[in-house]
Amino acid sequence: MLPRHLLALVVGFLLQAGASAGREQTFISEELQRSIGAQSVLEYQPVKDAACEQFPKGPIETTSCDFETVESVSDDLYAQLRDLVQTPFFKYFRADLYRDCPFWQENGLCMNRECGITTVDESEIPEAWRAKALSKVEVSPKQELHQLPGCYYRDSDFCFLDDMSEGDYIDLSVNPERFTGYTGPSAHRVWKSIYEENCFGISQFDTLNALPEDSKTCLEQRVYYKIISGMHASISTHICHDDFNQTTGKWGPNLQCFINRIASYPERLEYMYFNAVLLLRAVARIGPYLSAYDYCGTGTHEGDQYTLEKLNNVISIAQNVGRFDETTLFRGPNAQVLKEEFKQHFRNVSRIMDCVGCDKCRLWGKVQTSGVGTALKILFELDQSALDPKINHNLLTRSEVVALMNTLHRFTESLVAVNDFRKMWAREAHSQRDRLLDGMGDSENPSQPRRSPPAGQESKYYFVEDLQRWVRACKEGTVFCVKGLLTDLQNAVEAVTRIFQVSRKDRAPHVEF
Repeated sequence: MLPRHLLALVVGFLLQAGASAGREQTFISEELQRSIGAQSVLEYQPVKDAACEQFPKGPIETTSCDFETVESVSDDLYAQLRDLVQTPFFKYFRADLYRDCPFWQENGLCMNRECGITTVDESEIPEAWRAKALSKVEVSPKQELHQLPGCYYRDSDFCFLDDMSEGDYIDLSVNPERFTGYTGPSAHRVWKSIYEENCFGISQFDTLNALPEDSKTCLEQRVYYKIISGMHASISTHICHDDFNQTTGKWGPNLQCFINRIASYPERLEYMYFNAVLLLRAVARIGPYLSAYDYCGTGTHEGDQYTLEKLNNVISIAQNVGRFDETTLFRGPNAQVLKEEFKQHFRNVSRIMDCVGCDKCRLWGKVQTSGVGTALKILFELDQSALDPKINHNLLTRSEVVALMNTLHRFTESLVAVNDFRKMWAREAHSQRDRLLDGMGDSENPSQPRRSPPAGQESKYYFVEDLQRWVRACKEGTVFCVKGLLTDLQNAVEAVTRIFQVSRKDRAPHVEF
């Protein structure tokens, strides 16, 4: 096999040659990058033994941990969380799914039965967890409670929380996050609005966090984007991993969907790791408070020890792996202004969830925005003294605790699902792999076929196809790689020569590719 650095060098040479010959470099680069990126994601073999203190590589921005360390604990972490979110305390979540969209008139309701949810009668919920017992919102003297119809937020909150007197009880364990068929203009409008909340008004040069390599974007804005993109990638992974096959009528993983939405964009996988480390850091920081929380709703404490055992196992893992460095954010003279802007943007994202036309999608959107918002509050709003459960036993609401652990479970399950897709890829024949890579279409619409070559650009299009096949050949073995390299180099030289040949009439160069 051709060494990776030499492969990258040759590909770069061919791309540069193509660009100098008048081709659209962006078109070629995008196609090649997605193809190579997808293979890199799918063929990577996760490590099973790593620790931050032994390998402090820290490639995940603002963390002291690396991808390998998260991989080494993901299976164990997922097993603990899977059991934890099945316990009575963590599986019941109260949400108001029928508030009107506050930003636009939403008519894009999902009529697919998979969009629906199953609610739980209040009589099945332990009395201690019912709305009447939890309706009083605790607010410290230093904070103010801001209320809107059906929801509220405190000054320390990064998202709107549903009023406990409104909504329904839902058993999250029987309403899994998976493919629902909710797509089209309504779904795209929601995600477009969410990403538009990444526009920060404060001058980037007024902060101390503008890094030399990217002076136009402050650290806080990059972190915000990674959080949003990581949530999007995680949700997409769940949808692809629990997809409905209309041909067989069965649920299961859809490899083509995963390649289209995640594998061909490796940075999206990186953002899932980033979110996982952020959430683990929050759990580690508030670990003593969580360990002292009352998870019993019946008074008999049956099963309470089991819940605490699973929770403490998660906290232990989080303390070893959750190495997010929150002290690097919100520093300098404009720190408070920037933090308030960050909060407002994320609060708006939590309200955009009321614009989702699919009940199940709206439910999990609310759970995960609340979970990430809770983690942000733990990291950036609570000082060390506030974390003491003896001093501040009402630090988090029950909904916040449930959302935090279920969101961590969602991201951890996504990382485990990625390995499932890698195993599927490994079982595919090479010809089938080519078909899957050639079938890469729109990242948010896996059923859309790959575009045909534009009129008049067929030679450019097929050059890309040939180059992609050559890249895959290099992964198969050295002989075919070298043969393809020599052929492509010869064709490139001949093409460049033809381009700059001038006729007797001194005609302008003509674009070959």
